[in-house]
Amino acid sequence: MLAVTGFLTVGVFLALVLSRRVSVLFALTLVPVAAALLSGSGGRLGELVADGLVTVAPVAIMITFAVLYFSLMVDAGLFDPAIARVLRWAGGDPMKITVGTALLTLLVALDGDGASTFLITVSALLPVYRRLGMRRVVLAGVVCLAAGVMNMVPWGGPTARAMAALHLDSGQLFLPVLPAMLVGVGWVLVAAYLIGRRERARLGTVEVTVVERPRLTGADRVRFWANALLTLVLVACLLAQLAELGVLFLLGFLVALLVNRPSWAAQQELLAKHAHNVVLVVVVIFAAGVFTGVLTGTGMVGAMAEALVSVVPDSAAGLLPVATAVASMPLSLVFTPDAFYYGVVPVLAETTAALGGDPAAIGRAAVLGQMTTGFPLSPLTASTFILVGMSGVQLGEHQRFAFGWAFGTTLVMTAVALLTGVL
Repeated sequence: MLAVTGFLTVGVFLALVLSRRVSVLFALTLVPVAAALLSGSGGRLGELVADGLVTVAPVAIMITFAVLYFSLMVDAGLFDPAIARVLRWAGGDPMKITVGTALLTLLVALDGDGASTFLITVSALLPVYRRLGMRRVVLAGVVCLAAGVMNMVPWGGPTARAMAALHLDSGQLFLPVLPAMLVGVGWVLVAAYLIGRRERARLGTVEVTVVERPRLTGADRVRFWANALLTLVLVACLLAQLAELGVLFLLGFLVALLVNRPSWAAQQELLAKHAHNVVLVVVVIFAAGVFTGVLTGTGMVGAMAEALVSVVPDSAAGLLPVATAVASMPLSLVFTPDAFYYGVVPVLAETTAALGGDPAAIGRAAVLGQMTTGFPLSPLTASTFILVGMSGVQLGEHQRFAFGWAFGTTLVMTAVALLTGVL
């Protein structure tokens, strides 16, 4: 009976989210609360919710200060000189422009936020594409590929959701797939080169004049290099796991404030400008804590896994992570990230554990495809419409152009993950 209740809870949650009749926040909280009451666990509801909130609190803290830190770096113009330099290097060569598009996106997407990545890169590059007569679908497609791979960083949407849903840290989830991510970055650059060669063959090389940006001088120059050094040190500390991610981002953000916004008025302005993005992400993560806390604490997830184990042969245990990785990319066109990570992934992970596998492997498999290479293609993701809207291409045209390249990225990274034994 507990398994049936669990499947019904997940089914109702998925149906509500996919129907778009209610908000994700509503579905993540009310549905599990109703399920707890129906299953006779109403007396433990406070305990279940509290346990769930405690498990996701570290992820919420990390996301809060990560968003604030990188928002501050974007406002401070940390990426502006890199954009100017790449454009200067590319000149009027469509192939170089395409590779430069990938390089810029890989850099800007370090913030883990798809919307800001699309706003910055498309705004900087669309005039160049128009001047050279390059197809705008190429711009959208290459940005899509590069942003998708970089979305795997621990403070990006997929990995943060997977950590919250499976109660894992970045050392268990992200670091094992880092080699696959690096190979994915290489694949994206190769794909950009191949796409760019086609554009060069179609257009040839065009003479263009790149508008030079004013050179940084004095205090601005000192501030820029301080920001660059701080970001490099922060990323190194994050990868080395010298402390909890939330602590590192908190300390990095405080130092960045002292460097860029020392006055209280300037700090208030920054918080007011970016509070909207922070609240939207963090509230959903805490709501996910309610969902996973209730389903785990009542034993529903375990019961569902036992039910699946009874029909899945033992020999399939090793295939579940691979199947998840391969299938999750096309599933991103059907599932929202919240529906997939909070509704589907925990059940698959528990099933894998019951079959003798590593539940963390399901989380790693999920971030290799679902909303990593798939998120800039999904009609269920708001940032997709920012990308296609700013680029001026139709969603269907964008999907037809980029789907094969994006799916290839997932397959390449999955193959590397298999070779390195993390799946």
